[in-house]
Amino acid sequence: MEQKEHQHKGMGRRKFLKLLGAGAAATSAALYGCGTKSGSSVSGTGAGEVPEGGMTMRDNPTSGDKVSLLGFGMMRLPFREKRGEIDQEMVNELVDYAMAHGVNYFDTSPAYCRGLSERATGIALSRHPRDSYFVATKLSNFSNFTRENSIAMYRKSFEEMQVDCIDYYLLHSVGGGDGMGLLNARFFDNGMVDFLLKEREAGRIRNLGFSYHGDIRVFDYLLSRHDEFKWDFVQIQLNYLDWRHAKQINANNTDAEYLYGELAKRNIPAIIMEPLLGGRLSNVPDNIVARLKQREPAQSVASWAFRFAGSFPGVLTVLSGMTRMEHLQDNLRTYSPLKPLSEEEFQFLIDTAKLMMEFDTIPCNDCKYCMPCPYGIDIPAILLHYNKCLNEGNIPQSAQSEGYRKARRIYLVGYDRSVPKLRQADHCTGCGQCNPHCPQGIDIPKELHRIDAYVEKLKQETL
Repeated sequence: MEQKEHQHKGMGRRKFLKLLGAGAAATSAALYGCGTKSGSSVSGTGAGEVPEGGMTMRDNPTSGDKVSLLGFGMMRLPFREKRGEIDQEMVNELVDYAMAHGVNYFDTSPAYCRGLSERATGIALSRHPRDSYFVATKLSNFSNFTRENSIAMYRKSFEEMQVDCIDYYLLHSVGGGDGMGLLNARFFDNGMVDFLLKEREAGRIRNLGFSYHGDIRVFDYLLSRHDEFKWDFVQIQLNYLDWRHAKQINANNTDAEYLYGELAKRNIPAIIMEPLLGGRLSNVPDNIVARLKQREPAQSVASWAFRFAGSFPGVLTVLSGMTRMEHLQDNLRTYSPLKPLSEEEFQFLIDTAKLMMEFDTIPCNDCKYCMPCPYGIDIPAILLHYNKCLNEGNIPQSAQSEGYRKARRIYLVGYDRSVPKLRQADHCTGCGQCNPHCPQGIDIPKELHRIDAYVEKLKQETL
């Protein structure tokens, strides 16, 4: 198969600017690029029947693929913890239900679910006709990026997923570490980019792209070579908090407004990860819940974030890691079909993001790249419990704080229920092995020591 020419069938630059307004994605007029048919029902209610046959589809301008706007992220699959294995029966049930309701994009990686995700994904999908789904996986050569190991990882993905071609293949999480140095070591010095380009020419890869976290120089560099590499898509983190506040949350990140704008200028389809920021936009502070529910009482909190991500015309699919059936059903309601945000609703969420920035939450997205900890600490569970209590107003600043007794009990009891004692923060040695793997740039040992000190003060009642 000859290498595909990069086609420009999608939205042109002039129309893009007209819809988004001046400043390359600076205004909410962007959100009129994907309308629904007249009379479409309101999506994202969080209740009622799940529509069949109503999934919003997007066209990939580089390959012609018709892709479901909701993509299934296979990062957070259900586990049978006592056996230490994925609950394959539940995965099959979720995949079957998703496909029956129009989902056809499934995203995995050799690094997901303790290295078990690709195999579980392959088992579930192989029960369906090959032309009924698109599978995406990644070159996750984080620690051993020799050419030999990288090619072995690439070839093993075919075996694990039981396919003879990969629809969407990504250079995984570029921009981490020291930025350009690590990019070159993982993909250029070992010749892997050239290898993957030849694999695309041969048809074993149908679409080639990359996922980005971190150093903006890496993102800009890869886009500067777009005419040479002809990226078929790029995966970015986009949600209403990261749209203009990503850099405030974490200095290593880049505002999604810029990332999306740069892709749209080149007509490169965007695949969206972290639309909920690892669940943080579904577990928002109580005052934010009240604000969203006052606006749309029947709409779930999470659906606002999914509508935001899906409303941009250059978005091909929005990934969601759906562990439970109710999460899948809620997302299906939101996108079957999508009701794009109005200009006023877009501004409402931009204002909501400003309010959320008043809370000093730890930017953990529960990606689990920091795991396993060599000392057995459940890092994500510790950070997420802290964020949950902060959002719910259960982080008392002193014993004199209003509701101190109740908040103290909620934090401590919840901590023991969420994190087994041998996996709590007091077991952190500060080795720092976790830090290089965090795409959000969190100083994990620092945060664990801070939380442990806070917990001890609660226990000793010395706050």
